[in-house]
Amino acid sequence: MHILIVGASQGTGALAVRAALDKGHQVTAFARSPQKLALEHPQLRKLVGDFHQAPSIEGAIPGHDAVIVTASATKFSAFKENPHYFSQGTGYVIEAMKRAGVKRLVVLSAYGVGDSQPLTNFVTRKLLISFLLKSPYEDHERQEQQVRSSGLDWVIARPSRLTNGPARGQYQKKTALVSVPNAISRADVAAFLVEACEVPTWVGHAVQLGG
Repeated sequence: MHILIVGASQGTGALAVRAALDKGHQVTAFARSPQKLALEHPQLRKLVGDFHQAPSIEGAIPGHDAVIVTASATKFSAFKENPHYFSQGTGYVIEAMKRAGVKRLVVLSAYGVGDSQPLTNFVTRKLLISFLLKSPYEDHERQEQQVRSSGLDWVIARPSRLTNGPARGQYQKKTALVSVPNAISRADVAAFLVEACEVPTWVGHAVQLGG
């Protein structure tokens, strides 16, 4: 497959690039500073682009079989400047995919967004989701609504608290609104994002991830 990963220079996006390459896919790593991705591979193309510029996204989409959106702000102040950080860029991705005829969209959201909020504990719900991280969570909800109504073959990934540990390969994947373990490694999330491009199992689902 030809997979475009938006937000690929660091974090879960960078790990998704590695996971996709390890499975034999051709990967385009799209980011403002893709040179930060400390990885070279004959099947990897690094593409400079801006998630929040429609023409930039428009030029990146054609020729791919699937798109993974992992773009996120590196500092909280970004949401004060643009409260629609996730949803604006994702909207551009969706429109560009429709025009290019690319169907599979996999989006990284978060555990506790939307109808999964009751699955979180009281402290997370009141302190993080409703207070400290209120703006990002509200925009993740707008982002998820866009994805659900896109008409694409979409998958939403909702990982619990992200850690930097190695991939364990034994995490839980739940399409039902049930609790999952309260942490998961970014490497395991990256593996799921790539799997969601490859198989039809998760299409049309928001998937709770933990473990």
